[in-house]
Amino acid sequence: MKLVSAFLAGLIFGIGLIAAGMANPAKVLGFLDLAGRWDPSLALVMAGAIAVALPAFAVARRRERALLGEAMQLPAARSVDRRLLLGSLVFGAGWGLAGVCPGPALVLAGSGLPSGLLFLAAMLAGMWVYRVSAR
Repeated sequence: MKLVSAFLAGLIFGIGLIAAGMANPAKVLGFLDLAGRWDPSLALVMAGAIAVALPAFAVARRRERALLGEAMQLPAARSVDRRLLLGSLVFGAGWGLAGVCPGPALVLAGSGLPSGLLFLAAMLAGMWVYRVSAR
């Protein structure tokens, strides 16, 4: 049941990314281009995602177990530290340069697009560099 629910959640998430235009780097770069022809439509997507997530997290905070019986795993850190700031800067720079973030990159790679496969390879390399350097 856990595999089926994980598959369905990923499928719904991927379809949502495609429908919202988040898997289209040109659309994302248009959203990030505040000084040029700014496309605010992805702000509405983000607002919608926040509107769905806030009540879900409020319910999750009050639970000890997830719906499938696993222990609830929510972030414990509440402070902004150097690691968070640096990670945010690297994420934002990559998002701005490529127009793709990890979720849509998986959608693009799964569809076999060379740009998605290249981004996925770069993302995995970055994760490896972090793992090696964080020891």
